[in-house]
Amino acid sequence: MTDLFRTRDHVPDFDAISADYRVASAATRAQISHRLDLAYGAEPDERLDIFLPGEGAKAAPIHLFVHGGYWRANRKDDYNFIADVVTSAGAIAAIVDYSLMPKVRMARLVDQVRRAAVWLQENAETFGGDPARISASGHSAGAHLAFYLVGKGPHEPDFAPNVVSSVLLVSGLYDLAPISRSFLQAEIGLTPDEIAQWSPLGATVRADTNLSAVVGALETAPFHEQAKALAAQHGASLATLAGLNHMSIVRALGQPGTPAAAALTALIVGS
Repeated sequence: MTDLFRTRDHVPDFDAISADYRVASAATRAQISHRLDLAYGAEPDERLDIFLPGEGAKAAPIHLFVHGGYWRANRKDDYNFIADVVTSAGAIAAIVDYSLMPKVRMARLVDQVRRAAVWLQENAETFGGDPARISASGHSAGAHLAFYLVGKGPHEPDFAPNVVSSVLLVSGLYDLAPISRSFLQAEIGLTPDEIAQWSPLGATVRADTNLSAVVGALETAPFHEQAKALAAQHGASLATLAGLNHMSIVRALGQPGTPAAAALTALIVGS
């Protein structure tokens, strides 16, 4: 039976694109001023990389990016290439790591991304950032986690600290129930409580949030269905980007001149 969430089965050049992430990220580190492995918390996984738009940046907007990997794979290092577009827009890029399931549960991941955003706000002036202008984006599972910078689950009495006002969600996962019926369930073991508490379609979004979403035209049906449901439920703008699959869309996010990069730049400039 075809599993529409098993990305490798639906992206013929999966390995080549993954390798390109690493090559492009190494080039980014070689070309753009940066500070690596800054601790936003006490745990070993609570680290982020910062890339600067130029020496002596002052009051620059900050953009936080959350990588994907179905909550159980990948590291920030392979997504440093996102900084190419962010710094070209005159902003500081912060590429965030978090702990991986099933070692920890979903609530920990959400909390870590939220604390990373707070850390960026509290420490912005030490690296030339503007604490009042922080935006965020995420890809796949990272889009799910980035959503909770401006959203709260039905079990949460209050929103997270109001740090981020603009979020771009790239090929995200917004209903966890279908995930629990996919190949991933054997790997991450979503619980009924996690599905109920951490599905963005059942969440509330902070008022006055600028929420936008994009999905690749070549992605499988669940990603299109969930993106449309998110737009309907939370009033997010939604764009379908031609010629892109679940892997190539995030690579395009870090390539100046692409429609994906244009969407990211518009978010940053407008934050």
